[in-house]
Amino acid sequence: MEKKFEIKVNAVKPASGRLLVSEPLLQDAFFGRAVVLLIEHSKEEGTVGVILNKPLDITFNQVVKNSPALNADMFLGGPVATDNVYFIHTFGAEIENSVEISKGLFWGGDIEQVNELINLKVLNPTNIRFYMGYSGWEPTQLESELSLNSWAIVKAPTSEIWKLPAPAMWEAMVGKLGSNYDFWKKMPVDPGMN
Repeated sequence: MEKKFEIKVNAVKPASGRLLVSEPLLQDAFFGRAVVLLIEHSKEEGTVGVILNKPLDITFNQVVKNSPALNADMFLGGPVATDNVYFIHTFGAEIENSVEISKGLFWGGDIEQVNELINLKVLNPTNIRFYMGYSGWEPTQLESELSLNSWAIVKAPTSEIWKLPAPAMWEAMVGKLGSNYDFWKKMPVDPGMN
């Protein structure tokens, strides 16, 4: 009798503050081995997120001219609106118009206040990250991709976002999915090189 290998569909549901982890063979320039922070998720409105582990070869000050000096990397947030800069931070109400993603983690806000906090040396790369573009899914599109096992979802503490270096993030998040997903870590980036 032939045994069939089957992976169970990840039971964690998408929600703000959760992380999407792409399956290892997803051949996509943006989402291959990506970890995406979900900013908003609604079956009626769709989903918005930012890729956390794709640093660019450019800094904040190279992109945002006339801003105070901040030695911060710029990350690729996704394929949508790549000519805009977005940010996540831990400052909440101190930056007006911020949206709480999860406890202690916020999306966007008043850029003038960000510049002021940079000048005061309060903001730094340990509490703010900048992204070119964002990731977006139409209503029910993400659920469809989840049913195909293109993604798994992780509930990870906010602190993980700031502590983990980008190159190690995908494998670390796969580790949080449990032993059913251990084989993901062993799969080559390019299966043709196996």
